[in-house]
Amino acid sequence: MHALMQRVTRASVVVGGSVVGQIERGLLALVCAERGDTEVQADKLLAKMLKLRIFSDTQGKMNLSLQDMDGRGAVGGLLVVSQFTLAADTSGGNRPSFTAAAAPNEGRRLYDYFVAQARIAHPVVETGVFAADMLVELVNDGPVTIPMRVPPVVDLLSK
Repeated sequence: MHALMQRVTRASVVVGGSVVGQIERGLLALVCAERGDTEVQADKLLAKMLKLRIFSDTQGKMNLSLQDMDGRGAVGGLLVVSQFTLAADTSGGNRPSFTAAAAPNEGRRLYDYFVAQARIAHPVVETGVFAADMLVELVNDGPVTIPMRVPPVVDLLSK
């Protein structure tokens, strides 16, 4: 699975003219399931995402994770948005190929699983709408943008 995480001061998702998800300070996570991904990759990605230390401590150092923010009296939000285009392969010309992305029904299943697990693990989780035409607005804090990838099981077994 892929994720592109952005540390934000605020972010929102609009579908059909209505806000469907929004957070204040926290993480906007664009998430993509690839062919061969399972719940194992989703769980690993979520665990890493929630513990990644990219928020500033009182000395201004990136020492706090999204979960650590809770201990400081502020709960950081997590806005999860499906984005199959993270699986793009641009090596073969000018038109990206998305064959590495999970099939839509499998992508939806893994996205729903990821969101459900996130809601168990973190108190503030908002989402976009899977496969919808979304407008995502954010204020990137820093800017801090971090790509993450947990390889499919097939890749993990071959190493």
